Amino acid sequence: KEESRQRQTLQPTMQSNGSGAAGLGGVKHVVIILSGKGGVGKSTVAAQVALTLASMGKKTGLLDVDLCGPSAVRVLGLEGKEVMQSSQGWVPVYADASQNLAVLSIAFLLKSTEDAVVWRGPKKNSMIKQFLQDVMWGELDYLIIDTPPGTSDEQISTIEFLKASGVNLDGGLIVTTPQAVSVADVRKEISFCRKLEVPVLGVVENMSGFVCPCCEEVTDIFSRGGGEALAKELNLLFLGRVPIDPRLAQSEDIGKSMLEDYPDSACVKILRGVVDQILSVTNG
Repeated sequence: KEESRQRQTLQPTMQSNGSGAAGLGGVKHVVIILSGKGGVGKSTVAAQVALTLASMGKKTGLLDVDLCGPSAVRVLGLEGKEVMQSSQGWVPVYADASQNLAVLSIAFLLKSTEDAVVWRGPKKNSMIKQFLQDVMWGELDYLIIDTPPGTSDEQISTIEFLKASGVNLDGGLIVTTPQAVSVADVRKEISFCRKLEVPVLGVVENMSGFVCPCCEEVTDIFSRGGGEALAKELNLLFLGRVPIDPRLAQSEDIGKSMLEDYPDSACVKILRGVVDQILSVTNG
């Protein structure tokens, strides 16, 4: 009954434009954020990469295809905003006055932040297809796609639709934490990318150390170097270590940008370094 109700509630009212790549025709680069393990901060990395790109003047889109656990709207302070519709499709929500960052998530379509999305694979696939084909993304330098953990429907559908549309899928950015249990699952994600012939742009080791909010000294409260060792073993680019910074968590909880509030922090400098390498490997 719940799945039937949501079919009616979230069923798009527009018709597919039928043109395949029309929604993504103006997108120059697509980067998909992946991880085989939940809880590694993948959505945080996706949001911060998108915010950093936008702060550099890049026209950026952030698409959240984590249909069962969307978080981009909360992280970017966009709760209460609505997706508009035009004769050509959905219009994404802009996170900034300059309209450098366009955002789309199923969270915009839910009546309540407490609503659960209870869908099977075919319905998820249909929604992802519309997110990619029937949204007016316009001219974008980068589209960042945040996916749920694992190697299942959402990831497969997203990659297949992107390839079918003919857009430039630059590759996947792999997120892990330093611990061995996370690295083991991330190996499977890299194997997944290779099976689907998706280039791996590099590995980010997230939650690598704790930044003291007073002196900014970094302490390795967990293990260190797991992501870097994996990248070296598999001959992949290591993009950097992003530490745990309480200010980043606080900023995301209230929908603020750490880049604006703490532009000189160590965490922000590291994130800029990650994005600089993404720009380099994608010729952006």
